[in-house]
Amino acid sequence: MNKPDPIEQLWEGVEALTEAGELRRLSGTFARFVGTLGHTSAPLMLACVLLSELEGRGHSCLVLDELAAGPAALMGWSDEQWRQLAGAIALPKTVAAWRTQLTGCDQVWHVGDLDFDQPLVLDGERLYLRRYWRDETLVAHAIRTRARSLRPVDTAQARIWLDLLFDSELRAEPPDWQKIACAVALRGSVAIITGGPGTGKTYTVARLLALLFAMAPDAARQRVALAAPTGKAAARLKQSIDKALTELADKVGGALPLRELTERMGAARTLHSLLGARPDTRSFAHHAGNPLDIDVLIVDEASMVHLEMMASLLDALPDGATLILLGDKDQLASVEAGAVLGDLCRDAQAGGYTADTVAYALAASGETVPEAFHGHANALAQQTVMLRRSRRFGGPIGQLAHAVNQGDAARAEAVLREGGVLHWIEHAHQHHVVQLAADGYAAYLGLIADGAGSSPHAHWVRSVLHSFESFRILCAVRDGEWGVGGLNDVIEQRLDAAGMIRRRGEWYVGRPVMITRNDYGTGVFNGDIGLTLPDPARPGSLRVYFLEGDEVRSVLATRLRHVDTAYAMTVHKSQGSEFRHTVLVLPRERGAMIARELIYTGITRASAQFTLVTPGSAVLAEAIARRTRRASGLRAMIDH
Repeated sequence: MNKPDPIEQLWEGVEALTEAGELRRLSGTFARFVGTLGHTSAPLMLACVLLSELEGRGHSCLVLDELAAGPAALMGWSDEQWRQLAGAIALPKTVAAWRTQLTGCDQVWHVGDLDFDQPLVLDGERLYLRRYWRDETLVAHAIRTRARSLRPVDTAQARIWLDLLFDSELRAEPPDWQKIACAVALRGSVAIITGGPGTGKTYTVARLLALLFAMAPDAARQRVALAAPTGKAAARLKQSIDKALTELADKVGGALPLRELTERMGAARTLHSLLGARPDTRSFAHHAGNPLDIDVLIVDEASMVHLEMMASLLDALPDGATLILLGDKDQLASVEAGAVLGDLCRDAQAGGYTADTVAYALAASGETVPEAFHGHANALAQQTVMLRRSRRFGGPIGQLAHAVNQGDAARAEAVLREGGVLHWIEHAHQHHVVQLAADGYAAYLGLIADGAGSSPHAHWVRSVLHSFESFRILCAVRDGEWGVGGLNDVIEQRLDAAGMIRRRGEWYVGRPVMITRNDYGTGVFNGDIGLTLPDPARPGSLRVYFLEGDEVRSVLATRLRHVDTAYAMTVHKSQGSEFRHTVLVLPRERGAMIARELIYTGITRASAQFTLVTPGSAVLAEAIARRTRRASGLRAMIDH
């Protein structure tokens, strides 16, 4: 009797798991493609399936010790599913055996050997798709080089300016981490400022900008660019910094022409726009051969920046420019592969500041770094500052976010049950979410029903958009009864039945939409959210209006091809946004994608009121106990 072919059995398992929704079809297709490039083996094909699947889940590589242990837990599979996929394959049992197996394959380049542009790269104990290895290597080299490139600073002059820019009378208990962050960023060509909501990241960076202008040899020639991953986040960054700099202008008076310098900065831009994205290609106009013409680049919401984008950004940044990354290291990582900010800020909580950094911070800012944060960490740690005091999230929402971030499910549940601005609907049914939506969206739909009246149309549109932005339903998943698709359908049906909207086709007045694909022709980008309203210039026509800061822009509805209805949206898509009342809906099913970072991100989108909806009783505690960990070699490459 002939033995079954392990590779054929692997393909049967791949097909079964694909049909069951446990694998992307791309993963099996990629593995089959690699198999056509040279002599193959069942272990290699299995590794390709897993590597491609992990990339789709945000990992940049496959770690061999997890492969040797059997990655069923990593993939979220049962032992039975793992046996279905790999049971017929004689797999290597150790990391060394896996390395030997992979090194002998034509399709794998083992770093250090001759390179023939193989699609797979084996770097130590990590297996990569080549482009992710290339991106990780570029980011690691650029960050490491920049972190080690410190500039001489006139600390006496810096101290004078920092004392002027920061109000000592408003200071809480020492140290002032915001002031330290400005001093640290002044001396390097890279700085990372991380912290949770309300810790004052944009407040700090506004003062850092004023400091950079003040310390520059010629402030008028200082070229500053502001950027963020999404249009909304970019507009909020610009709005916050402009407001802070305007207030600072009165404080510094004639010592620095801050108003004029602020006006020269121009608008904040998306990273795609900054780099010069080209339609239908992954390449950008700006790169190492055509770098950005800037001296300082500030990137907000850096947790959303995926590995490939960070590599492109660093590649296009001039050697002499300063890069400032702002973000919350505890938020969800980017949708695409990589957790760059999380990797860069891995040890930010501990500080690890050397004696030289401590002495410099004291001389430049007058602030003493507590001994608990002294150490001998690497160069990047010396350019990373974590803001630790929240001025906005001290109430129940902040307490809940802190409990979740600490993994304390019991405390989180206790805070939720205290009520007030927090509300927990346990053992919920779909109609609970529908009622919340009807109540939460009544205000903006009422403004639409009332019409502009005697108000200017632009003023009315702005008020409708602001009203819509005060409430949002966030989902942990896209599909199913408790996902974005299912909830948007039932919410739309309820609003229509109640006469709050008049749905007579795909497009109707009041329909909120999210752009799902960049469209350079209309100037809309993936993640932008707008409202469908009447076109005053064309009776019977509809336009979709987008709010960026206080600016409104619009596009004819019929020109928008890639949109989803957006009464409910995913937590991922909500990053960079803030809503007065946020409703977070968790699904009944438990899964690896529902983890602590997602809960924390959902909670911190709320500024005044937060409601949690859970159809199942245990999903919250299990999600808080689970941390998202993305396989990556970035930090190891930086530390090397």
